[in-house]
Amino acid sequence: MKPADLNEQYARFPEISRDEMQKFVNWIRAQPHMQNLLEEEALHFFHACKNSMEMSKQVLDTNLTVRTHCDDFFANLDCERPELQRAMRTVSICPLPQTTSDGYRVIIGKLADTNASNFNFVDVMKLYCMIFDLWMYEDGIRPGHIIVIDLKGVTLGHVARIGIFQMKKFLFYLQEAAAIRLIGFHFINIVPFMDKILGLMTPFMKKELTSILYVHSNLEDFFKHVPQSILPKDYGGQEPECIEMRETFHRKLKDSRADMMEFEKRHQVNEKLRPGKAKNASDLFGIQGNFKKLDID
Repeated sequence: MKPADLNEQYARFPEISRDEMQKFVNWIRAQPHMQNLLEEEALHFFHACKNSMEMSKQVLDTNLTVRTHCDDFFANLDCERPELQRAMRTVSICPLPQTTSDGYRVIIGKLADTNASNFNFVDVMKLYCMIFDLWMYEDGIRPGHIIVIDLKGVTLGHVARIGIFQMKKFLFYLQEAAAIRLIGFHFINIVPFMDKILGLMTPFMKKELTSILYVHSNLEDFFKHVPQSILPKDYGGQEPECIEMRETFHRKLKDSRADMMEFEKRHQVNEKLRPGKAKNASDLFGIQGNFKKLDID
């Protein structure tokens, strides 16, 4: 893993004060319960929080706390583990090489294997987060990011395998802790039971996320947000097919195997050293027993 060039990032975003960033880095290093993040890593939070020092501190602490207590998505980040190998065969997660005209980065997730019995939501989301982390680490800060979920091949059998509590955890992370400026969340190739999928999500979505959620009944409408030219050939674009782009990032993960495991350790907190009261999973996500299984009949 090679971090994006710091000087280039500061040049792209001159509104970010390097002196203020250094104060943020010094604050992190003064926190007894945090690891010493790289300046390149801290910069993502400062940028995502629009250069607000207090908001950056809050989001960073939430991010590291979620990563510590949400084993589902952020523990055992070894791409050679059997469950991650299975996830790598089941889905294609493709960060696109080009940006939109506004400089936004785009990532597409879709099924590669449509057999629902091979789909494990937790493992797929862990893989998604790993690829997103690696991508951002090497790509640096951007004006914004766009998430695209392609539902082609998704069945009710897949939906039945999505745990509602795990969905709550992921959406909490995305809205409260992810170090990105999320510009759009798009569903394409939608399915007749779209209401079941949205029913899993909307109870945990704030209005800010709801306002950038798009459900496209046709690709032409989607192309108004993400130009067709920067998309993979699967969508009539000029980039390699998703399956090929997937393999590129899988190779990156394997080449960065040791670095990813170090990344995992660095992005955790030590609750025994936290000033004040220690936090646990229920402080973040509530009690799992309060959630009922989704009825898909």
